[in-house]
Amino acid sequence: MISFENTEVAFSGKSSKDLKRAYWLFRIVASPSIVKFGKWVTPLALKLRLPIKGLIKRTIFKQFCGGESISESLKTSNELAKFNVQTILDYSIEGKTSEEDFDSTVDEIIATIHEGAKNNNIPFAVFKVTGICRFDLLAQTNDVNATLSKDQQTQYAKLIERIDRICAAAKNADVPVFIDAEETWIQDGIDRIAQKMSKKYNKEKAIVYNTLQMYRHDRLAFFENEIAHATAQNYKLGVKIVRGAYMEKERERAIQKGYPSPIQPNKAACDDDFNRALRLAVENIDVVAICAGTHNEESSMLLSELMKEFNISKDDPRVYFAQLLGMSDHISFNLAHAGYQVSKYVPYGPIKEVLPYLLRRADENTSVAGQTSRELSLIMKERERRKKNK
Repeated sequence: MISFENTEVAFSGKSSKDLKRAYWLFRIVASPSIVKFGKWVTPLALKLRLPIKGLIKRTIFKQFCGGESISESLKTSNELAKFNVQTILDYSIEGKTSEEDFDSTVDEIIATIHEGAKNNNIPFAVFKVTGICRFDLLAQTNDVNATLSKDQQTQYAKLIERIDRICAAAKNADVPVFIDAEETWIQDGIDRIAQKMSKKYNKEKAIVYNTLQMYRHDRLAFFENEIAHATAQNYKLGVKIVRGAYMEKERERAIQKGYPSPIQPNKAACDDDFNRALRLAVENIDVVAICAGTHNEESSMLLSELMKEFNISKDDPRVYFAQLLGMSDHISFNLAHAGYQVSKYVPYGPIKEVLPYLLRRADENTSVAGQTSRELSLIMKERERRKKNK
């Protein structure tokens, strides 16, 4: 029986120094006022070239990122692998707008795929469409009937070519790739591209995975339709199922624009749809491959129980669990210790470029009810256990 209370297993990869650093970091992100101040002062300090890069690298960067490059991140990956926890290399730069930057990002994503092809500890690659295309173009093309200028048509064709290059590289390397979810007002267009790539590359197995954000009240029905489409068109459906990351922004925009909110009415409804999606995936395992991206103990336990119910082996490559580096080690390490397929998202990139990701991570930890307090209580429990066993 899995126990997410087993802190000895959960923090087996952490030194006492690591635990102390994590303890103080989560204490800091538990304070909304400190996080708000940090979000303002940190980019300013870097812009003014104040000597804080080293401090960032030793603290929040070390907790939540693998390194500044693939090669640096492999040290983190190798440490995780000692405990049967695998790695998803996530090139986490944001805010780029030039064609050169987009092409460079595509090359970097393909480099992570090539690393996965020769490294058994790296089962997946991942990318965000907003990392290889301007946001405004994605918004413009969200409507299937949108009228595009000649320049927009050219830019959109480039986007499709970039995504196809990534998916073709994934297919050739036999390394599945996740297409991350984004805001609702660009997601329809991404869904269409993901379906097109899935139909092209998922004939034998799931290579291309779309992402479902279950904080949206329409995603369970969408999932059902995707399963029906994959069955009818004879391809495999890869899905990463998450709760989601843009809830507050979505609600605010719906109010400003005067349309019905796409967000679930409450957390219970989101949790229920997430868990129903897990069951739907397992019930259709002959068509569906799933990665459950969750920091929720109940959902993680449920998926392990569903696997038993449907006689799916713990090491079946069609069922993965995933959590972010630096968070929910009690879930990741205990599941891996029990023999399940588990990966950590390992963000990487130059510190200045990854800073928006790190600040958002701190913000999300502050806003997710119970997440930070749970992390802190488990860290404190393990530190106390180690003191007693000295």
